[in-house]
Amino acid sequence: MAFDQALAERIRDGLDDVDGITDRKMFGGITFSLHGNLAVGVMGDDLIVRLGAEAAEAALAEPGTRVFDFTGRPMRNWIVVGGERLDDEGLTRWLRAGVDFAGSLPPK
Repeated sequence: MAFDQALAERIRDGLDDVDGITDRKMFGGITFSLHGNLAVGVMGDDLIVRLGAEAAEAALAEPGTRVFDFTGRPMRNWIVVGGERLDDEGLTRWLRAGVDFAGSLPPK
C-alpha cells in the first residue's frame, strides 16, 4: 500500500520542534515515534493516531474518525482520521494528541 508522501512531509514539518521523533515504514505506510513509542502514522491518505483508552473513545465521536482495524482485529487505543479532515489546524491537533500520549510512556 502506498502512502501519502505529502502528508508524511506535513507531519515531519509539524513535529520538527519535538526532540526524539523518528520515522519508520510500518503497516504499509510510515509511522512516527517519540523515544521509541509510536505516536502517529500515515496509511494511504489517512492519519493514524495512538491515544489513551478514554481519549480514543472520545475521538471516535468526531467526524471523519474510525477505529484502526488493519488486520481484521481493531487495534485498541488507535484511531484513523480521514485525510479529508486534516487541514492544518486539525493535523496539528491530532499530532499533539499522539505525541502527548507517546510522551506519557516510558522511553524504549
